Amino acid sequence: MPYEAEIVSRLGMEPLPIRMPHIEALMKQGVTFTRAVTSSPLCAPARACLASGLRYNKADVAGNHENYDMSRKTFYAVLKEQGYRVGGVGKFDLHKATHWWGLDGWIDDLGELGFTDGIDNAGKIDAIISGREAPKDPYMTYLYKNGWANLHLKDMTNRGQRTDATDLPDEAYCDNWLTRNGIGMLKSFPQDQPWFLMVNFVGPHEPWDITHRMKAEWADVPFQEPHDSTVPEVTWNSIRQNYAAMLANIDRNVGELIEEVKRRGELENTVIIYASDHGDMLGDFNLFGKCKPERGSVNIPLVISGPGIVKDTYSDALVELQDLASTIVHLAGTHMAEAADSLSLKPVLAGEEKTIRSVQLSGLDEGPQHPSHWRMAADQEWKLIVERDRPDRLYQLTCDPWESQNVADAHPEKVAELKQALQT
Repeated sequence: MPYEAEIVSRLGMEPLPIRMPHIEALMKQGVTFTRAVTSSPLCAPARACLASGLRYNKADVAGNHENYDMSRKTFYAVLKEQGYRVGGVGKFDLHKATHWWGLDGWIDDLGELGFTDGIDNAGKIDAIISGREAPKDPYMTYLYKNGWANLHLKDMTNRGQRTDATDLPDEAYCDNWLTRNGIGMLKSFPQDQPWFLMVNFVGPHEPWDITHRMKAEWADVPFQEPHDSTVPEVTWNSIRQNYAAMLANIDRNVGELIEEVKRRGELENTVIIYASDHGDMLGDFNLFGKCKPERGSVNIPLVISGPGIVKDTYSDALVELQDLASTIVHLAGTHMAEAADSLSLKPVLAGEEKTIRSVQLSGLDEGPQHPSHWRMAADQEWKLIVERDRPDRLYQLTCDPWESQNVADAHPEKVAELKQALQT
């Protein structure tokens, strides 16, 4: 079978009817990592690990209630020191606990973190909580200015698992708005200076709000049912349709950003990275959302393409999100000593190595918004979940990719081995 189909089969999945032609093109031009996991499947902790190059245990952001430690160096600052223009648009989530982003998306903290340019906006829920009476971020400022704020507040309040379309026009949909910011920022970058641009889409993320155009494009598409689930089909299929619509819209926006890089004449010397800070359970095991150690939540997409990178390649290297910190500065010709848990993927990207670590880790501790306390350790064959108030769970991924059969009692030596890895 084609290698793509073999990968899907190995993961225990059926091919999905998603439409992401621009990401598929990047996959053909680079490396797709099939075993990438987030450092922690929650927004602020994951972004802190990415910025610092540290694992969850060391990055000191336990949950969304904590801000990034401004004394801790970031890879953005390393790039800035190397003479890069360092830009970012969208949801940074590095000061998530402080509900103030600046009406234009800039606060002085961004400069201290290493950005030279930034339009930082609130996430979906933060925007409506903070902006109910007046805007606290640039996206709500934009909606208030154009007369769409009340419509958006009414639609998003207590939306829950509703999947009906928002009445916002496409131009006002957050991911489309922030893409325009990214393109505008790219246009402002000088041609004679190296640059880095991070585009932080708010989707795909609950609530499942999409525009009428997006809804119409997916209204009749059937999806594979969730794994081991009793959720009604009318619920899971409509949520999966909206999730796919968000992905397709992000893909379209990625295409627009790439077009601007082409217009600048820089595509041939630009590395493009497509990744996420967490996944979503989407009904598997009757669960939705993030914060879980199961694969739907903790596994993430990761595609890297560009000069010096092997093409049309799938890698099962055990990657963690914070590895991107060292990878990016390595590709920029420097290093980041502070990124102690971040392993550069450059040898894999160059086709020189196939593995970078023997065990990958992820975790999340209890916070006021997301009660949880677990650690995950996985190697190429096994995955261990150690969770408070639950028995240890061990899965043999090679024959149980859906993580359905707990075999911890039958393999105590493997449980002990992976528990030891959790101490690193």
